[in-house]
Amino acid sequence: QVQLVESGGGLVQPGGSLRLSCAASGDTICIADMGWDRQAPGKERELVAAITGGGSSNYADSVKGRFTISRDNAKNTLYLEMNSLKPEDTAVYYCKAAGCKWPPQGYDYWGQGTQVTVSS
Repeated sequence: QVQLVESGGGLVQPGGSLRLSCAASGDTICIADMGWDRQAPGKERELVAAITGGGSSNYADSVKGRFTISRDNAKNTLYLEMNSLKPEDTAVYYCKAAGCKWPPQGYDYWGQGTQVTVSS
């Protein structure tokens, strides 16, 4: 089992920046892909960004050029640097991780979420 705990959410003005962190614990020796999802009230959960164990990343079109996903495997921590924030970025952001398995598709663990509110 892996436990994921997000932190860093809060209230920020449009155009501001915020960095989310996700600390992984438990059976962290075998974590493959990680990523961030977000969900606004009444909306479907959507992928924000994902990163492989080797550091290859991809992003939703809506956040490209503004968000950066990274990971520090030595610290078992995932990050999401969010810049030029917009009101439409307001959502609960969830950290996720895929356990080691074959085939390696699909995520197995999610954090409890951290609220990001972008408002003036």
